[in-house]
Amino acid sequence: MSDWTGLEIVVGILLLFFVPGYFVTKATFPEWRVRGEDALVRAIEIGTLSFVLSVALTVLVGYALLVGGPQGFQAAWSDPVLEAVLFVIAIIALGVGAVRGAYRATPPVRTPALAPGEDGPFELARELTRLDREEKRLHRELDRVGTTEQQADLESQLGAVRARRTELQRRREAEYAA
Repeated sequence: MSDWTGLEIVVGILLLFFVPGYFVTKATFPEWRVRGEDALVRAIEIGTLSFVLSVALTVLVGYALLVGGPQGFQAAWSDPVLEAVLFVIAIIALGVGAVRGAYRATPPVRTPALAPGEDGPFELARELTRLDREEKRLHRELDRVGTTEQQADLESQLGAVRARRTELQRRREAEYAA
């Protein structure tokens, strides 16, 4: 133990518990930046994911070395196979992240999974919820209005909201039927 320097210990701990996971995280999510109003949250997400991925990679690589080696696997500084494999994984992930734009000043633009104008399930649910709230609001206002002119205007708005909700539901049902 006295043969190890403080630098070796720090590098070993970083290599086992942070570096491979960090580079894999940056390669997987190149658009993540620690800036703006969500900087603290994003830093916590990146740090946590880096730690968890590094531990998972260490366990998986250690298990693969244990099963794949002819004499099993012995973790020792004199034979740093685990550290070398983790270093190679980190270098590969660094290269992938660089190609995907993880280290550029401006984040890469993520291509949407849906075609422009199409709603995903979350957007559709959000819009249907908004339309339901709007319909309830219009019903409450209809109960309070006094003039027939205001009542006609509110009924017109209510009809438009109902038509929009019905159209969204019909389109979604047609997508599921196809």
